[in-house]
Amino acid sequence: METIVLASHNRNKAQEIQMLLGNQFHVILQQAFDIPPIEETGSTFEENALLKAKTVYDIIGLPVIGDDSGLEVVALNNQPGVYSSRFAGDNASDDDNIDKLLRKMHNIPTEKRTARFRCVVAFLGTSSDDQPVFFEGEWAGYIAKERRGKNGFGYDPVFVDLQSNLTAAELESDQKNKISHRGKAMQSLKSYLGGS
Repeated sequence: METIVLASHNRNKAQEIQMLLGNQFHVILQQAFDIPPIEETGSTFEENALLKAKTVYDIIGLPVIGDDSGLEVVALNNQPGVYSSRFAGDNASDDDNIDKLLRKMHNIPTEKRTARFRCVVAFLGTSSDDQPVFFEGEWAGYIAKERRGKNGFGYDPVFVDLQSNLTAAELESDQKNKISHRGKAMQSLKSYLGGS
């Protein structure tokens, strides 16, 4: 079993990535190495994913995944984007972020509530030249007018999948992982790593 370090302190994200990569890989959080949270100072998902992966890789030298993902809402000029986890402030909870999003979209009709989740993964650790490899996934949908479902985390209760018309929080994790932005990016990473 190959160990891969996730450059994050987010346990929910680690559990999701572990499920996506399967039991051929063992995903551990950076805090197992006493590495403090890394400030996301990039202006793009790519910059933040690389910043996280490179910071952790430079400290421990093990294979590292840097993942940055977020929600882009067309009617809000692709906000919250790279600020998705701190949309309502630096220490905002998922509920705080959803509340702010729903307030900002209060008067926007359903047909103009289009959105997408984006995930960019930077991987460092298997090439001899220590160059990052990037993987990306997107998931199209729209923003519901109220929360629905109990599964997942983040904006899952208000992000509606176009195909099923269910929120990400109404989908079972195996359903979500087949169609989600992170699921697509991780499937590409798993193929790159030779996973089945």
